[in-house]
Amino acid sequence: MDSTRIHIPPELFAPAECQHFEGSFAEPVMKAGPDLYDFDGPLAWQVDVSNTGDALLVTGTVEGEAKTSCARCLNEFPLSVTGDIEGYFLLDAEKAAPEDMDDDEFDVLPADNIIDLEPLIRAALLLEFPLVPLCEDDCKGLCPTCGANLNEGPCNCAPAAEDSNEEPPNPFSVLKDFPFDNN
Repeated sequence: MDSTRIHIPPELFAPAECQHFEGSFAEPVMKAGPDLYDFDGPLAWQVDVSNTGDALLVTGTVEGEAKTSCARCLNEFPLSVTGDIEGYFLLDAEKAAPEDMDDDEFDVLPADNIIDLEPLIRAALLLEFPLVPLCEDDCKGLCPTCGANLNEGPCNCAPAAEDSNEEPPNPFSVLKDFPFDNN
């Protein structure tokens, strides 16, 4: 099944009923902030839809392998992603939503009884992408002078002032011999 749309069968409208669905989701590229995540193949998803009496609760996971660029060294690296899918669909639009839920935490089941999981899958993935993608936790990044990848070894640039024993020049050193009046 290569679709994110699931048709809710009539038997799932009985309270306490549950049914399992699974499929795949083809998403070649996904953007999260300034970062792009490339997916070579489709993402696998699986969900359980449970009738709580007033609503359908959708819970499950989506997983796949993405490639993105490291924020420090800019090398592309693979990243396994597993996100938790969650959705809450009211069965009756006329009934009030649960008091402990905000308006953006639930939807109303469409009249055609078809739930599109794509927004839930996208939200699950976005929550799993790192804020700053790194190929390794201790990635050394690029030399700010020559741009060499410091993970491959040191570059030929002169060591920075902070690496030597010399103190950086003080911008107020020109005032060292200035004759201040104490008037």
